[in-house]
Amino acid sequence: MKRQVQTDKAPKAIGPYSQGIVANGFVFCSGQIPIDPATGELNNGTIEEQTRQVLKNVAAVLEAAGSSLEEAVKCTVFLQDMNDFAKMNAVYAEFFKAPSPARAAVQVARLPRDVKVEIEAIALVK
Repeated sequence: MKRQVQTDKAPKAIGPYSQGIVANGFVFCSGQIPIDPATGELNNGTIEEQTRQVLKNVAAVLEAAGSSLEEAVKCTVFLQDMNDFAKMNAVYAEFFKAPSPARAAVQVARLPRDVKVEIEAIALVK
């Protein structure tokens, strides 16, 4: 069985996908970009500001699924520019404490709405 995760505390899905799916004791959080769910506005700020908004969105989806950032086991970070890695990583470290989830970080050719960062996560459901 699987169930869809839906919350107003994260940006609404803008295509044929779910904010998250719970299956077999895990929640699979779709990639989040820096949209403020309260306003629907895109955060066009610095990599630090965008990363902070993205991780707030990830946290909201995980919480709606009955999980949290503390339960995250794997994240994937997509960066527009790998030169932003250190700045993104500093903000990321504010949100994830030891033991940190496994992670991959990759530079991509382009992200939705030309944002600087997108992050997806897999976490245990409590």
